[in-house]
Amino acid sequence: MDKPDKQARRAARNQQPLTEDERKARRRAKRNLRHAEAMGFLKGVTAMLKPGDLALDCGANVGVVSSLLADTGADVISYEPDPYAFAQLSDALGDRQNVQLINAAVGASSGNVRLMRASNFDEDKKGASVKSTIVDGGRMIAAENYVDVKLLDFLTILSGEIENRGEIAFVKMDIEGAELELLEAMDAADLIRDIRCLVVETHERKFAELRPRFRALREAFSEKYPKRQVNLDWI
Repeated sequence: MDKPDKQARRAARNQQPLTEDERKARRRAKRNLRHAEAMGFLKGVTAMLKPGDLALDCGANVGVVSSLLADTGADVISYEPDPYAFAQLSDALGDRQNVQLINAAVGASSGNVRLMRASNFDEDKKGASVKSTIVDGGRMIAAENYVDVKLLDFLTILSGEIENRGEIAFVKMDIEGAELELLEAMDAADLIRDIRCLVVETHERKFAELRPRFRALREAFSEKYPKRQVNLDWI
């Protein structure tokens, strides 16, 4: 009798290629699973937050995560550079007393940058606004469709908040590729040790040229920081 692994290989050879619809369905199922896992992780984080804690939401988009953070009573600062998404964010959370909304991108330096939109932005502004990026070379990005936005030095922001509060309870980062340079800089400046929990959605699939640096970052962080403190697999 064949061993199980031989049987599996034989079955794989005999399997018909997936159709495009089947591939899309499989990708959709994986995304849904990642989203469910991320929301479960977030539920655990919010259970630990309390009034007086500070939570920073970088890439807040329309405010789904910021709203959950605000419900804990913690102080929340939400950063969102896309003008369209920021308008939705303001409508959702503009009256919350413990939430500060900032219409800007965050990075390892300050100034003004181009925020480039997804290629389907004009057809689906709400859905596509999550893909807006300040990093060149992104897949499915229309570089000619951009708006100029303000870039804030997040290292200075972190340093100031840590000096004032002693630590930052929670940082969520979903900034469409800009997380790579920023995380490298945060690590070099030794700022991560004073963040109780940092969750990041990384975008190596979107930026092929940056994949070696992303791999190096993941290897370094896995050795230096426990997964319960730094989670690079947010969604």
